[in-house]
Amino acid sequence: MKDAADSKPANPEDEIRITAASTYAGGVPSVLATLKHARDAGLMRSVTTLLQVNQKSGFQCPGCAWPDPEERGHAEFCEQGAKAVTDEITPRRLTADFFQTHSITSLRAQSDHWLNQQGRLTEPLWRPPGADHYRAIDWEQAFSLIGAELRALPSPDAAIFYASGRTSNEAAFLYQLFARAFGTNNLPDSSNMCHESSSVALKSQLGSAKGTVTLEDFAQADLIFIIGQNPGTNHPRMLRTLQAAARRGSKIIAINPLHEAGLTRFKDPQEISGLLGTGTPLAHLFLQVRLSGDVALLKGIIKAVIAHAEQHAGAGLDHDFIREHTHGFDAYKAALAEVPWDDIEAQAGITRAQIHTAAQYYVNAKRVICCWAMGLTQHPEAVATIHEVVHLLMIGGHLGRAGAGACPVRGHSNVQGDRTMGITVAPTAEFLQRLEHTFAITTPRLPGYHVVAAIKAMATDQAKVFCGLGGNFLAASPDTEFTAAALQRCRLSVQISTKLNRSHLITGAQALILPCLGRSEEDLQKSVPQFVTTENSMGFISRSAGRLAPPSPQVRSEVAIIAGIARHSLGDSSGIAWEGYTGNYNLIRAAIETVIPGFERYNERMQSTQGFSLPHAVRDARRFDTAHGRALFMLHSLPSRRLGDAEFTLMTIRSHDQFNTTVYGLDDRYRGIYGGRRVVLINPEDLQTHHLRAGELVDLVSEFNGVVRRAKQFRLVPYDIPQRCLAAYYPETNVLISIDNLAAESHTPASKFVVVKLQSDTTNINGTLPQCQELGK
Repeated sequence: MKDAADSKPANPEDEIRITAASTYAGGVPSVLATLKHARDAGLMRSVTTLLQVNQKSGFQCPGCAWPDPEERGHAEFCEQGAKAVTDEITPRRLTADFFQTHSITSLRAQSDHWLNQQGRLTEPLWRPPGADHYRAIDWEQAFSLIGAELRALPSPDAAIFYASGRTSNEAAFLYQLFARAFGTNNLPDSSNMCHESSSVALKSQLGSAKGTVTLEDFAQADLIFIIGQNPGTNHPRMLRTLQAAARRGSKIIAINPLHEAGLTRFKDPQEISGLLGTGTPLAHLFLQVRLSGDVALLKGIIKAVIAHAEQHAGAGLDHDFIREHTHGFDAYKAALAEVPWDDIEAQAGITRAQIHTAAQYYVNAKRVICCWAMGLTQHPEAVATIHEVVHLLMIGGHLGRAGAGACPVRGHSNVQGDRTMGITVAPTAEFLQRLEHTFAITTPRLPGYHVVAAIKAMATDQAKVFCGLGGNFLAASPDTEFTAAALQRCRLSVQISTKLNRSHLITGAQALILPCLGRSEEDLQKSVPQFVTTENSMGFISRSAGRLAPPSPQVRSEVAIIAGIARHSLGDSSGIAWEGYTGNYNLIRAAIETVIPGFERYNERMQSTQGFSLPHAVRDARRFDTAHGRALFMLHSLPSRRLGDAEFTLMTIRSHDQFNTTVYGLDDRYRGIYGGRRVVLINPEDLQTHHLRAGELVDLVSEFNGVVRRAKQFRLVPYDIPQRCLAAYYPETNVLISIDNLAAESHTPASKFVVVKLQSDTTNINGTLPQCQELGK
């Protein structure tokens, strides 16, 4: 199987072309990009499939978790969703023959983009011990191999069961049931690497780990904060919601280190004015915060609001809400009064005048929504930052009322549903008790390994079998070389996947690739069509049923694969009818009803295709499940850290042709970067100060706890970014993130705050570097 993707220049970064960044999102370029990807997958096949995306009788987009409107048009998808779907329905196929001619060693030399382009996996594959090629294996043999390895472990806790956010509620529930029947809570998931900080912060502060708004709230909000988020690339359907709000008169404040196109102006591709006109301006105020300066900025806005209230008879504060529904305001206010304005301005990189402007927007608003994404969750002080976001809502009473609330915008289509279904390393005692009562099993009580702990457990031989339900664990994880070495110490690694990725090439002594259905494909079990469900970022449960034929008769559903592994691993000892669940997903949903509150009459409600919203105590009743029964003001100091003269802070970001670790193409249209990914965005004044040149190739070098890491040959691109701050794409720069560089409390890798130095052939601004292993080739 050979196509244009096989041909690439010796140094593809020589092909990089830089143009001006876009000043708007959407428009004609978005339509053309969608058509290009649709043509690559087959135009008619793509069009008919895309018209089913996010429809009540269709399937849920495998992209982001932004909710669907109640009234839907024919085209309820965005450019990024179209890329995800057409990537999934590609006509290219990967069979065992491909792996006969491509060794694992040779495939490791290919780019992630090239690997993804090879097509859909079509049959189970096995890498025997010591082999450099995958070969075909029968499903029952694969299940038996997994079962034998799991039963041979010295302890159930020597197994890791990782889950990505792309799976369905039904598969996620079955997966966690199997892991706990096997005897472990080792259920790390993709949330550990993205929004875990949101879950930890919201749970400790409000008593619920989920956001408090619905899509309908955006139609009533007066002011919307968009913090640490790039909706134009990561959640494009959100732009229509923001456009409607802006047209209605709502104010939007964008807080971000980069002037992203999706924060500036939107040209709706589904409107004539969006194709031919100038589009709708979005952000009324843009605050270009320094990396990790959000705590200072948010404290500054709150400090300014409180000062305004003291001068204007309490205006801007909801004293009744503070008195009746919060705890700790007086202590918080006193601590905030001691924070010097000079420190706030220095850390945030925002002037006091700009902060007061933002505060004035706030005091003039009656309903405020705060949205955020991984720009906040992947810092060392991520949990503290989100606490400050919620403080901003609390002081004005913007919780538990229409048009206001907290909105963590989660990036994967069912990552929130996975957690609701029990994919967590720290389940509550109540959840485990209901699980035991329903299935007559004994569940483990000790917390399991989150992602970073799981990597360390594999590295120290405490874990010997890794099973990944979707995702690309190696590419998504921090400290790439450390993670790779850890995976290679396993006896067996199993990947349940749709397409080839990096995690299939860095494996345990034995490896299995088990091909699964995509969202767009029909799921027939015993000739009966099945449907699955997902939960969006705002707690709404939707039905999803694809119609396309699977890429091969050998491809199985996630439910069938999990049940097969469980059956061969546990046998009859669990007393769970795994085959029954495979043949009828209604039985899984009936079990979910008995275990998880809020899913009463699950099957009945899903038959109508309307879906339903899960209950939320904060949103619905201003009820806070905390020790005080109130929303809590949390005390945090300003972060104190200094950069050396030659140091920068780096954040990892997505390109516009990328979803998580899946690279669809080599262009980043909104940022004006074409034909390559090894680039680093840098402030033009920093180039002059450090005697560097635009276009120069440099190595990025990080040092954490005495260990030096290096990512080689990145091209410098002058960009509008705060001084001493850099941005570069992941997974290429994950090699720089220490396994120990984590957000406090949530253990999320600090991918948005990596201290680095730059080293070039002509100018070494690092000083003397210690000897280190060269990484990130």
